[in-house]
Amino acid sequence: MDLAYIPSPSTGVVHLGPLPLRGYAFCIIIGVFLAVWYGNKRWIARGGKAGTVADIAVWAVPFGLVGGRLYHVVTDYQLYFGEGENWVDAFKIWEGGLGIWGAIAFGAVGAWIGCRRRGIPLPAYADAIAPAIAIAQAIGRWGNWFNQELYGKPTDLPWALEISEGVNREAGLYHPTFLYESLWCVGVALLVVWADRRFRLGHGRVFALYVAAYCAGRAWIEYMRVDEAHHVLGLRLNVWTAMVVFVLAVVYIVVSARLRPGREEIVEPAAVRQGNGAGGADSASGATSLDKDAEGDPADSGSANRG
Repeated sequence: MDLAYIPSPSTGVVHLGPLPLRGYAFCIIIGVFLAVWYGNKRWIARGGKAGTVADIAVWAVPFGLVGGRLYHVVTDYQLYFGEGENWVDAFKIWEGGLGIWGAIAFGAVGAWIGCRRRGIPLPAYADAIAPAIAIAQAIGRWGNWFNQELYGKPTDLPWALEISEGVNREAGLYHPTFLYESLWCVGVALLVVWADRRFRLGHGRVFALYVAAYCAGRAWIEYMRVDEAHHVLGLRLNVWTAMVVFVLAVVYIVVSARLRPGREEIVEPAAVRQGNGAGGADSASGATSLDKDAEGDPADSGSANRG
């Protein structure tokens, strides 16, 4: 008899009158709002203007959602275009299915457009929001709990996840890989904030560290999953993706540190012109705020998705 386990919700949808409130979408929305709020604090601490992160997020978030969905649909096309499947389901994002690789890649394109419009270097913006993205992922992964998806192999551990009988799933107790990844992402955020403070990282190296740390965890968590996936040389496609992206991120950190050591003195020229920025060699208070101010811990601030 199993004395302890993590129960799954009986439904992922709560109806408020005619309006359906879906747990998956709710987790993503909460994650985005927290990421923008915390990213804004870090951006201001680096010498930027309040509101800039939100303005650029207007571009980055829609691009990221489209990219995440595209990656999932392309890599799991048999779920939507296979025999007996309905291709219209590819548009039902609320049922789960966002690939982080596509979300980050397309989100970066949207952020680049937003940064270009504001005259801001993309690497500086990416460094400011890197731990905020990790926190958003940690929250977003709970959407998989509502949908009873992305669990691992059967287990009798006390923290096993109870899965009920459903389409393409068997009732039982499984490893809660969504929870493992959520906790890993919180750890990644803490690691990135600490390293950024300790080594004063800049020029995109904070973001690259986030990518490398996330990939290190995603590789072993992905290996535990039992949901259907494409395999290459005996490994799931996402495991290979995590390994390749990890290597690229590490290479970027090493090369960038040699070519452009230190951190940007000015991240948003408009903020300096208006007297709101702290960047630049002429402002000693700017450097001080970076060490002690709102660049802070996720814990101080109240500290995905599928694929």
